[in-house]
Amino acid sequence: MMKRLLLATALTLVTAGSAMAQTVILVRHAEKADASSDPVLSELGRRRAVDLAVALSDSDLTHVLTSPLQRTVLTARPAAEAHAINPEAISFEGGTEAHILRIAERIRGLPDDAVVLVVGHSNTVPLIARALGETGPSEMAECEYDRLTILSVEDDGDSPAVIGRYGAPANCEHNISG
Repeated sequence: MMKRLLLATALTLVTAGSAMAQTVILVRHAEKADASSDPVLSELGRRRAVDLAVALSDSDLTHVLTSPLQRTVLTARPAAEAHAINPEAISFEGGTEAHILRIAERIRGLPDDAVVLVVGHSNTVPLIARALGETGPSEMAECEYDRLTILSVEDDGDSPAVIGRYGAPANCEHNISG
């Protein structure tokens, strides 16, 4: 309950910063069932996906973007369903850099008051944040499933971020600011 209040406060603070700023919520997919190329979520991952939906239940989510891989789609599904949104899978065609650019362009093309959930991967989430103007950590540990980054995407290219955690703590050594 306390985490949900903290996330709600963070969402309010970020969105109150500018009437002309989009809010982008970035998370990595939840825990996967195995090491195959396109795995589904493990039981822990399915619980984390529900925790994400609960954490975002008070948000005014308008769009959900994922990669085309099952683990991102399945992580996003409970939050998308709770907000009656059809998630949009962004292609990996042309590689990771092209994928990141497509996501950033898609977000920038949305209305100024959009609230967007992006579910990506440990190697894409920090790079998507950077492509949107965030200047924080550019890496995410392979074991870090609980980081939630909230960006206020400003017209001037500066995107202040609030980094928090959601769901059960990941089985990973990490710093709350990183």
